[in-house]
Amino acid sequence: MDPHEIDQIKGRFANAEQRLAAHAAGPVSTNLTDPDPETPEERWQAGQVWGHLAEFMPYWLDQLDKVISQYSGQPVPFGRTKADAARLQGIADGLGVPIADQMASVREAIAMARNYLAQLTPEQWAAIGLHARRGEMGVPDIVRTFMLDHLEEHASQLDALV
Repeated sequence: MDPHEIDQIKGRFANAEQRLAAHAAGPVSTNLTDPDPETPEERWQAGQVWGHLAEFMPYWLDQLDKVISQYSGQPVPFGRTKADAARLQGIADGLGVPIADQMASVREAIAMARNYLAQLTPEQWAAIGLHARRGEMGVPDIVRTFMLDHLEEHASQLDALV
């Protein structure tokens, strides 16, 4: 993987973390998010967004590790649907956990992801996963889609709640 791309990934993690930290330090909105355009999901309270943020980063890091560790020339199946029980539980649990605690979990997960990615070899960056809906995805695309885009999407949800 190109060092410039790795720097971009690092920068996006840092920017997402800064945006989320600003929200964690501010007042908690009582507004609801807009509905998810892809599904008829309910609108979320801020705590639910935070619960999802705290839950999904470790999940996707585990999935990324699965793809990398099991890859031997054939795409490795990975991922889940929006109906996944652990995903839904994380969202629900978010209402009962202080946002500061959830931000601490998000920070820890981002740090783990950064450390993990910093140690990947070129061969590991070249691993390919197979997502049920999105098809074949290389490691850089998995990181961008399921970690970075996802962090930024939920930071934007929190932006809209203010």
